[in-house]
Amino acid sequence: MRQQLLTDGAHKIDYEIRDIVKKATQLQKIGKTIYWENIGDPIVKNCQIPSWLKDIVADLAQENKSYGYSHSKGEPETRAFLAELNNSYGGAKLSEEDILFFNGLGDAIGKIYQFLNPFSRIIGPSPAYSTHSSLEAAHSNKEPLTYSLDPENNWYPDLEDLYLKVKYNPSIVGILIINPDNPTGMVYPKEYMERIVEIAQKFDLFIISDEIYGNIIYNEATTFRLSEVIGNTPGIALKGISKELPWPGSRCGWMEFYNRNKDDQFSEYCITLENAKMVEVCSTTLPQKSIPIIMGHPKYKDYIKFRNNSIADRSTIIESYFSENPFIYFNKTNGAFYNTLVFKNNALKKGQHLPIDNPKVQQILMQWISTDIALDKHFAYSLLASTGICVTPLSSFQSDLMGFRITLLEEDDEMLHYIFKNISEAITTYCTSTLENPELLISKKTEV
Repeated sequence: MRQQLLTDGAHKIDYEIRDIVKKATQLQKIGKTIYWENIGDPIVKNCQIPSWLKDIVADLAQENKSYGYSHSKGEPETRAFLAELNNSYGGAKLSEEDILFFNGLGDAIGKIYQFLNPFSRIIGPSPAYSTHSSLEAAHSNKEPLTYSLDPENNWYPDLEDLYLKVKYNPSIVGILIINPDNPTGMVYPKEYMERIVEIAQKFDLFIISDEIYGNIIYNEATTFRLSEVIGNTPGIALKGISKELPWPGSRCGWMEFYNRNKDDQFSEYCITLENAKMVEVCSTTLPQKSIPIIMGHPKYKDYIKFRNNSIADRSTIIESYFSENPFIYFNKTNGAFYNTLVFKNNALKKGQHLPIDNPKVQQILMQWISTDIALDKHFAYSLLASTGICVTPLSSFQSDLMGFRITLLEEDDEMLHYIFKNISEAITTYCTSTLENPELLISKKTEV
């Protein structure tokens, strides 16, 4: 081309959560059964949507208005409902004008970073959620800026690390939290959130709180919404229905702007985000219209409680398989529906392997690991080839730690036990193995 088409930052966009699907699909094509632990889609994991919720959506589909444009910022009735809901919690108040709808939070996250000055940075947690870290890196043409979450302290953030990075990096204009966290399942304690607000106030920053899992909290854990602790600091909360209802195919999420008039630059930033949505005309109408009807339904609170209790039960089952494994750090999760396992120092080494009974699968695996890749990717790809279980390597979450993410979504109990028993056994087998010529390894064990 006569000019360079892409920015340097375009090469920062990576999404291993989906990329590993390409590898799993290769194995599917030659008859391998795949168990999808790579992505948080409850529907794939046998979640049954209740009939009353389906009836609401079906009734809306019969209304002509559901097929038209919505207001550019989102359905006014829905925004008014959500503002009232926020205000019932106390803390920062909202009007319907402080809420802006998008076609899913991926769309919203993209806009957040797209319109920032490329020299202005958002610091986020590590392990990082790929959508945030990749898009922040792409906007700045640099590697993501992160603060550490500590696997030896319940995955809580290292607040001293955050403070020092903010203090000595004047390009940072905002702090990102994901609460409950993806990929770790950690829930931010109130005192940690309050300290993050203090840091933002001291250095004149704004806060972004991704709260897509905000109502998926269990095991008696407690936390606070950003609006409850933010005080007068500018901030944006990101929310949606894809995980909570769950309705991931709705692609329906929204921003809530807090204290937008406390800072002139932040106010202009919010206006820019609104104008960007106006250029697109609007977000999808029907899912927006469903929100006040579903969330106002008499069965809704009990339904959310039932789902959370079910995830809590699965967190206990998963704990039984991993908590005593000597090769990993394990933290029982209290929010969202993920768990991140971290290999202990020196647990992973080159030359480790898992048995594979199919020469074609072994050949494909050797292609995947023929280059110099992170040791946890080597494990994840080997696990996929050996067992068909598809997990996401932790190094893909902007982390120096070696491990992988799993989900707590499988609602078929027999399948749940099957998957995590095999993962736990695979960890032990892999970490106690060595092989000088892994390409020669063909096991006669029965395929999982």
